[in-house]
Amino acid sequence: MLSIENLHVKIGDREVLKGIDLEIKENETFILFGPNGSGKTTLLMTLMGFGNYTITEGRIMFRGHDITHAPIHERAKLGIGMSFQRPPTIHGLKLRHLVSMTAQGRPVAVDALAHRVNMDTFLDRDVNAGFSGGEIKRSELLQLMAQQPHMVLFDEPESGVDLENMKLIGNTVRELLGGECAMGTERSLRMAKCGRHVAGLIITHTGYILEYINADRGQVMYEGKLCCESNPRDILDHVSRFGYQECLRCLA
Repeated sequence: MLSIENLHVKIGDREVLKGIDLEIKENETFILFGPNGSGKTTLLMTLMGFGNYTITEGRIMFRGHDITHAPIHERAKLGIGMSFQRPPTIHGLKLRHLVSMTAQGRPVAVDALAHRVNMDTFLDRDVNAGFSGGEIKRSELLQLMAQQPHMVLFDEPESGVDLENMKLIGNTVRELLGGECAMGTERSLRMAKCGRHVAGLIITHTGYILEYINADRGQVMYEGKLCCESNPRDILDHVSRFGYQECLRCLA
C-alpha cells in the first residue's frame, strides 16, 4: 500500500525527517509513537503533500504510484485521506457541501452518515466554526466516511476528546480501517464490507485508540528517525514505564 524510502524532509532550513524507511501493507494498521517535536506530524503532512514540507531526498510510493512530488488533490484521488489534529475553520463553506465534495462524485447519503457520528445539526454550519474538540474529530470522520480512502492518516484521534466522544470516534475509526462503506439511502443506511483494502497510519500519545482497533505494528519516532519496532501495546507500556529516553539506545 505504502512504501517510504530514505525520506529526508526540511521545514525551512531545519531538517526534521532524517532518513525514514517504512512499508505499510494492505489492511495493515501502523501506530506511530514519539515525543512532541520528533517529526510525527511532519511525516503525515509530507505524505499528504503539503507545500511547507520540502523533500530533499527519498521517495514515496502509494499503490504503485510515485507520489513523492504529487499535489494534494492527486493523492486524495488515489485514495489517501487524513484526519488532522487541528484542522482549520473554513468560513463560508457548509459542512454538508464539504462532505458531498469528499465523496468525489459518488452518491452519498450525507444526512444519514452525519447521524452515525452525531453531526446532524452541524451540516448547515460553517466547517469547524465554533466546534468543540470532539465535534471537530467527528467532522473529520464524517468526511473520511464519504471519501472512502484506501489509506487513512490519523494525527492524534484522541486529542481534545472526552470519554463519551472517544467511544464513538474509536468505533468509527475501526469501521474505516475495516474497509466498511456506507451502503443504502438516507432512510436505510448501514455499514458493510465493500471489498476495499484499507491501511492506517495513526499517531497517538495516550494510546486510547488501541482500545478500539487491532493495530498490527508500531514504532517510535525520535529526533526525526524511526526506532524500536514492536507490538504497539508493548511500546506504549514501555514508554509509560521508562519514557522515550530509552529509545536513544536503539538509535545509538
